[in-house]
Parts: sequence; C-alpha cells; structure tokens
Amino acid sequence: MNITIISVGKLKEKYLKLGIDEYIKRLTRYAKLNIIEIPDEKAPENLSSAEEQIVKNKEGEGILKNIKDGMYVIALDLKGKMLSSEELADKLQSLGVAGNSNIAFIIGGSLGLSEDVLKRADYKLCFSPMTFPHQLMKLILLEQIYRGLRIIKGEPYHK
Repeated sequence: MNITIISVGKLKEKYLKLGIDEYIKRLTRYAKLNIIEIPDEKAPENLSSAEEQIVKNKEGEGILKNIKDGMYVIALDLKGKMLSSEELADKLQSLGVAGNSNIAFIIGGSLGLSEDVLKRADYKLCFSPMTFPHQLMKLILLEQIYRGLRIIKGEPYHK
C-alpha cells in the first residue's frame, strides 16, 4: 500500500516532529509513505469570506497539483464521516482489496479545504467535531493509519 499525506503548512513544533518521525518509522513496516507539505498562505485574523476563499483556493491548487491520477483521495473534513479505528482499518483494507493501493490523505490549512479539493475527494473523513491544529492532525492521522494497519495484520494494539 502506498500512502501519501498532503498537508498545508510546514511543521515547526519540535515535539510534533518527533512524534511524526516516530510514526513514519513505525509505518515503514506496513506501507510506503510519502509526506508532502504545501506552503500555507498568509491569513490574518480578520479576512473577509471572499479573502478566505482566495486563500483556500491557492492552498487547494497546491494540494491538487500533488494528487496523482489513480489516487484514492481521503479529505479530512469536519463534514466528513466519523469512523472508529476498526472502521478505518476496514476502509483501508477494502480499498486495498478493490485495487486502490495508492491512497492520499489531505489535511487542509487553518481555514480548511477548497471546494475543488473537496470535490476531488473520493471520501471525506472527520476525526472529531472539535477543531485541531493542522500540524497536530498530521500526528493523529499517522497514529490512526498505523493502528489501522496493525488491526488489518491482526497485530495487537492498545484499545
């Protein structure tokens, strides 16, 4: 399985980088992993909705350029479907069985994802109705992918 994580924003916090590096190392036993960071656009606090749309569209263009033909795209979106760890494992396994071995997970910037990215997504996944910093979301996503792949292999994991 080939997994690509496309996220907006460069990771700056050292503690998150350490956690992400740990899960990248763990995941190499189960999948080929590629992480792509798209530069985030400057977004001051008081943007109009039109200005927010411009920022999301620019970030979206960078995301879409990195989605290859044939990739199954899972966008992280607050309006997406919430899954348990076991259900995520089932989703990953069913994608592999169906021949979708190239999976891209998309993490938007602080304003979310553009409509074009959401339209390109084959599936929308929500981790929680709460909002998380997108850098932290990358760590949470990697942990859940790792957990899901261990579940698929029938290996023990912490419940």
